[in-house]
Amino acid sequence: MVELPNCPICGSGYTYEDGAVMVCPECAHEWDPADQPQETVVRDAVGNILQDGDAVTVLKNLKVKGSSNPLKIGTKVKSIRLVEGDHNIECKIEGFGAMQLKSEFVKKA
Repeated sequence: MVELPNCPICGSGYTYEDGAVMVCPECAHEWDPADQPQETVVRDAVGNILQDGDAVTVLKNLKVKGSSNPLKIGTKVKSIRLVEGDHNIECKIEGFGAMQLKSEFVKKA
């Protein structure tokens, strides 16, 4: 027996297929399972997959808005959090505070 996905709106497990779409009999929501958003995989500059809580190292000097000092190469950042957007890493860096980084400028430690 094929396991069908639960309804993305109400979470009902009584969904069924109607042609190319899935239908929820409880809330009448219809959706195409191929249109469901896929989880994005965030990779560092070397190609390693990053996850929440990882530690990373900065690969180049980065200018920081509002600070006269750049973020130096080799700075280790602990406990990163992945977010959606262009700057896909949120973190706290000692001496700089909370900031966002692009994954292309870091390497998994």
